[in-house]
Amino acid sequence: MSEKRRTSLFRYWTTRYLITLCIGLFVIGVASSYWISYSETQKRLDFMKLMAAEVSDRVVDADGNVKMAPFLFRIVDSRQQSLGVNYKPILVILDEQKRPVFGVPGPFSGELKRIAPNLVEADDSMSQIQLERGSDVLFVKESIEVNDRVVGWVMLFIPQQHVMRSTTEFQLLTIMLVSLGLLGWLIIYLLTKKLSQPIKDVADAAKQIVLGNYEIHLDKNKREQEVYELIHSFKEMADRLQQLEMMRTELLAGVTHELKTPVTSISGLLQAVKDDVVSGEEAKEFLDICTKETTRLQKMVEDLLDFNSFAVGDIRIRPQPQNMQELILEITHQWKIAQEEEKLILHIEKPPEPIVVQTDPLRVQQVMYNLLNNAAQAMESEGRISVSLSATAEEIRIDVKDNGRGIPIEEQSLIFERFYRGEDKKHIVRGLGLGLSFSRMIAQALGGRLTLTESTLSGSTFTLILRK
Repeated sequence: MSEKRRTSLFRYWTTRYLITLCIGLFVIGVASSYWISYSETQKRLDFMKLMAAEVSDRVVDADGNVKMAPFLFRIVDSRQQSLGVNYKPILVILDEQKRPVFGVPGPFSGELKRIAPNLVEADDSMSQIQLERGSDVLFVKESIEVNDRVVGWVMLFIPQQHVMRSTTEFQLLTIMLVSLGLLGWLIIYLLTKKLSQPIKDVADAAKQIVLGNYEIHLDKNKREQEVYELIHSFKEMADRLQQLEMMRTELLAGVTHELKTPVTSISGLLQAVKDDVVSGEEAKEFLDICTKETTRLQKMVEDLLDFNSFAVGDIRIRPQPQNMQELILEITHQWKIAQEEEKLILHIEKPPEPIVVQTDPLRVQQVMYNLLNNAAQAMESEGRISVSLSATAEEIRIDVKDNGRGIPIEEQSLIFERFYRGEDKKHIVRGLGLGLSFSRMIAQALGGRLTLTESTLSGSTFTLILRK
């Protein structure tokens, strides 16, 4: 299946905005044309009513009889000139018996004189009729009254097609619509170009990242909030990817080094024993060293396997009712026994009331061991570690505080990243940098969280929070 043809954001929205604008202006133009036509028709009818009323006042003599005179033609002509209209109505006058007594000649005068008596009885709201040949005609009628007695009627007719619409109004309407169209297109063009340009810049920057170039330059001085956030977030993402790429490179070198070192040591020591370079107690000591290195190597491989399982969500949690005071005392006691350094002081703080929660004690032990090991490494050979247990209505807190050298500010946001090791730590302590990342995953699987609460030159405090 062929890929759909893509178009640029600028062209896509400019075209659609322009189509929408043209449709809108067309609708406005049609509506305005109808309104102008209606207004013009009403104006013509008002003019004809005025003319009919004037004629009806002048065709009656002193005795109340309808009298025809040459001045009727002049009335029609003068009103036509004074009002500036470009047509002349057809005038028909009926007497009291509805017989035509006067008529101005016109294209339909014969038929109009014949149907005029029937229109006398028509509804006053009626202003348009259709002739036999299909032509529409506008008409008005005005009764001739003398002493409250109707003695005749004045009727004016004009073909609908002769009602010339105002050319000026249509010219103004056309100019207005064309001007609005051009102005709208210009505004749409400029706004769409301004909106699409930063998005295009981000898209180009994304292509650079795909090619492995993380040194991108984007203009962050944008006044639009959404555009600013887009550029700012993308720049942060690019910096983060660059940082992760550097960490990945360092990780590959670090893991290779950490795994290669014990393997090289074991190989060299075993070769010495095999070749009888050493013997007796010295050979036994070499084998003990090989055993320790093998155990260390096995532990690193297990950490990698466990972390990989945890990373894909395969964390088995077996919750059970657990007294947290007893659990913390047991974990810290076991950890202290396994420590070779006797100068470390371990202090436990716990509330007097028992705290019972549903949790997995083995997973809690894993997290606590990692925190205690990190605290011991931060103090090297001597120092004080405080483990504090507290509770609220909804959660419990386990604080592990040391008085070691602390974590540099620039590294504090990275310590929970997988395989990350601080600059000072990587040269002192061997490891893969999975402890804290591993511990945070366990805490989340337990329904809690692990955070760095505080870290200064006088020590660090990590907090494990679990729900009750």
